[in-house]
Amino acid sequence: MPGMKTCAALCAALWLASCDEEVEAAPPPPPKVKVAEVLVRDMPIYVEAIGEARGNMEIEIRARVEGFIESVDFKEGTLVKKGDLLYTIDARPSQTAVAQAKASLAEAEANLARAHQDVVRYEPLVAKNAISREEYETAVALEKAAAAAVEASRAVAERADIDLSYTKVLAPDDGLVGKTEVYAGTLVGRGQNTLLTRISRVDPIHVRFTFPEKDYLEYARRKGSGTTPGSESEVPFELVLADASVHPQPGKLVFVDRTVDPRTGTILGEAAFPNPDHIVRPGQYARVRAQMEVRKGAVLVPQGAVQEIQGIYNVLVVSKDNKVEQRLVQPGRRFGHLWLMESGLKGGERVIVEGLQKVRPGVQVEAQTVTIEEASGAPAQ
Repeated sequence: MPGMKTCAALCAALWLASCDEEVEAAPPPPPKVKVAEVLVRDMPIYVEAIGEARGNMEIEIRARVEGFIESVDFKEGTLVKKGDLLYTIDARPSQTAVAQAKASLAEAEANLARAHQDVVRYEPLVAKNAISREEYETAVALEKAAAAAVEASRAVAERADIDLSYTKVLAPDDGLVGKTEVYAGTLVGRGQNTLLTRISRVDPIHVRFTFPEKDYLEYARRKGSGTTPGSESEVPFELVLADASVHPQPGKLVFVDRTVDPRTGTILGEAAFPNPDHIVRPGQYARVRAQMEVRKGAVLVPQGAVQEIQGIYNVLVVSKDNKVEQRLVQPGRRFGHLWLMESGLKGGERVIVEGLQKVRPGVQVEAQTVTIEEASGAPAQ
C-alpha cells in the first residue's frame, strides 16, 4: 500500500509539471485591432471663414415728421419696390402748416409789390428833386427787405410742402422689408426720427466674415493684388449654408477692411453672392470659402487614427506581416472627419483606427481591415 501511494503521488507531480510546461509554451494571442488603408485622392484646398449674411444695402426707415400713424400699408417680410407706400401719417397738422406758410408767402409778395411800386414812383421824382434822395434810398432798401422776406417765406412754404410729403412714407429702394416697429395709432417723430422698419436689398446677398491674416495673405497672393477689385485672377467664393448645402451661385470678394485686428490676428472681409430666388436672408449663419489649389495625390486618414503628444503627431502603421510601427506625421488641413497628412505616410499603407491603446510599436497584431467610412462612422466626402 505505501508503495502504491508513492507511485500515485509521483504520477500527479509529473502531470502537473507537464501542464506547467504546456502553459508556458502557449504565448498569448496577438491583440485585435482595426486597420484602414489611407485614402489617396486629389483634394481642393480652401481658405474658409464663418460669417453672417446681410443685405448689400441696409436701409432704416424713420419718421421725419411728427404725427400719429394712420395705417401700415405693407405686408411684413415681403419684397417692396422703390416708391411703394409703407406708412401713412396723419397729414392734417402738416396741411395746416402748408396753408399758413402759403399765406405768409402771399403777404410777403404783396409787401414786395408795394415796395416796388414806391421805388418806381420815387425814381422820376428824385431826378426832378421833387423828393429827397434819402427818401428814395429808403424806398429802395424797403424793396430789398421785402424781396428777402419773400424768399424766406417761400423757403418756409417749400419746407412745409416737404414735411407734408413725409406723411406718406415711401420705400426708397427695392428690397426685403422687415417687421414693423410701430402700428396704427402710434405717435411718431416727437423729438426724434422714430424707427419704423428696415429694408434690406438681398440680391446680391452679402456675407461679412473675419478670417486669419495668413489666409488673407494666401488669398491676396493668389488674386495677384491686395487692393484692386475685379482683377482678372479673382478667386471665386462658395457659400455654405447652415444645412451644409452649397449656394448654387458663386460669389466674389467685394470688401476687405484696411487693418488687421491686432488682438485677434484677423481681418474683416465681405463677399457678394447672386441671390435671385431670395433664399438667403440677412442674419443667416454662413460659411464662405475660396479654393486656393487642388492638392494632387493627397494622403488622408481619419482624425481618430492620429495621436498627439506635446505637439508631436504620430500614427501606428501595420506592415504586411502585421507588425506595428510608430510613424511621425505632419498633419495639414481637416476635411470633415479626415485629416490631410503633409508627410509621414504614403499610399497603400495601413493605419490603426481602433485599438490604439492595446498595442505598442514592434508587437504583432491581428488586423481586421475596414474602410475609412466604417472607421469614422461617416462617408468620406
